[in-house]
Amino acid sequence: MGLIRTKVVVRNAKDSRLAPFEADALVDTGALLLCLPEHVATQLKLPVLQDREVTTADGKAHICPYVGPVEVSFGNRSCFVGALVLGEDVLLGAVPMEDLDLVISPATQTVEANPRSPNIPSAVVK
Repeated sequence: MGLIRTKVVVRNAKDSRLAPFEADALVDTGALLLCLPEHVATQLKLPVLQDREVTTADGKAHICPYVGPVEVSFGNRSCFVGALVLGEDVLLGAVPMEDLDLVISPATQTVEANPRSPNIPSAVVK
């Protein structure tokens, strides 16, 4: 399977006056969190909540700002998460994917709403 990208909209969850950012996000189920490039976090005026130490795929540790809250929308679904300020692309990790109840279709290499819950996101909480 190659790189998978999908359209998402990210916005500052506390300041609706700011324009949202529409992104062609890289989807990575091996990553946990949402990652935003610095220019997106700056455009959305997301406050730094704390610093986090992260290990990237090359095995190196980095200290990155953790910002939020961020609203992430995919179609008619949305969730609220924090984000690491890291990289050059918006990266959609496993936590927002689960919260939005999205799945990857291996046949089409696209992201779609979970076919088991096409109308609203669902979650197992037991």
